[in-house]
Amino acid sequence: MASVRVAVRVRPMNRREKDLTAKCIIKMEATKTSITNLKLPEGIAGDTTRDRTKTFTYDYSYDSSDCKNSTFVSQEKVFKDLGTDVLKAAFEGYNACVFAYGQTGSGKSYTMMGNPGDAGLIPRICEGLFSRISDATRWDEASFRTEVSYLEIYNERVRDLLRRKSTQTYNLRVREHPKDGPYVEDLSKHLVQNYSDVEELMEAGNINRTTASTGMNDVSSRSHAIFTINFTQAKFDAEMPSETVSKIHLVDLAGSERADATGATGVRLKEGGNINKSLVTLGNVISALADMAQDGVNTNLKKKSVFVPYRDSVLTWLLKDSLGGNAKTIMIATVSPADVNYGETLSTLRYANRAKNIINKPTINEDCNVRLIRELRAEIARLKALLIQGNQIALLDSPTALSMEEKLHQNEARVRELTKEWTNKWNETQNILK
Repeated sequence: MASVRVAVRVRPMNRREKDLTAKCIIKMEATKTSITNLKLPEGIAGDTTRDRTKTFTYDYSYDSSDCKNSTFVSQEKVFKDLGTDVLKAAFEGYNACVFAYGQTGSGKSYTMMGNPGDAGLIPRICEGLFSRISDATRWDEASFRTEVSYLEIYNERVRDLLRRKSTQTYNLRVREHPKDGPYVEDLSKHLVQNYSDVEELMEAGNINRTTASTGMNDVSSRSHAIFTINFTQAKFDAEMPSETVSKIHLVDLAGSERADATGATGVRLKEGGNINKSLVTLGNVISALADMAQDGVNTNLKKKSVFVPYRDSVLTWLLKDSLGGNAKTIMIATVSPADVNYGETLSTLRYANRAKNIINKPTINEDCNVRLIRELRAEIARLKALLIQGNQIALLDSPTALSMEEKLHQNEARVRELTKEWTNKWNETQNILK
């Protein structure tokens, strides 16, 4: 069990906000984030729903509003706090997910992708992954295989960003595997050997991604983008084969927006409607999962069955494992510091506050044959211990009529056979990669 970790990041004022002579309403102190409603006069004690200042506590509160300030949080600091945890989870064999959430123009794409010369989380995580791989390979600790895919969800349709534009790339179908969960059918997976391969693919995908200028953001993302790394590692640990497969989802969401603020019409308005629809569904999923977690805490209350509407949107269906499932998830809520965005900022902070309550169930994704080998070895050790003790009573509990020694020899032969199979399979894979 692991709860979703939540970070909030405030960006500097943009040109539009400066032109409107907006005032800063966000204050951050340690892990606390406070928002002030300047429309309410100071010093009047009203009811709690109309408090002038509301304070929320998160796992991290990042103040990136003024680079001259001593409390300024850089991209490097965000990576050290959040990115290194993602890499640690991947090398341990867990699935991981990072997604940025917030209104349009609040700094999601900057936090996730960054700017030239100031890389964001996604490039830094990929670079960190390959630097760790090269360290482990140098000491011959393990063998690795890394594949990446990049997709966008535009107007509720899934499109492969790493293929040339054609009718086939625009309408990919989302399927559900009984064991592995939702996946995109016919999505291209690209084998990568080093960080420069990833960088090349990422740049190609970003060029294909749908962006447009709106009244609030000159390069507004008009689609949700999911960059996925499938990371397999294999090694012999104390003569025991070990193989884990980790899936890392790095998600850059399109921002929620109000049509009057963005001045959207025609195609932009339709895009905004679809973006908001999927983000409302994401909010509903977060709320339902938070309610389920609260019900789990309050054991005295009668448990009500909570329906989680994953299938109401392509985005939430694809992120099903990351929200309440088998993954270690981090949410980064990005907000504007300006009073003109008070409503949107408060809404984002409230969503982030709900997301803290979501409980995921991450498990190590181990190869089924490797798990069987480990279980058989444990059984062999148990049988050997029983033989040494000469404890013949234990035979009565055995479900089979086989003698203990016969069973022991059978298990040992099965372990040898499975270990040989696994070693041959992995050696073949490595030869193909070379």
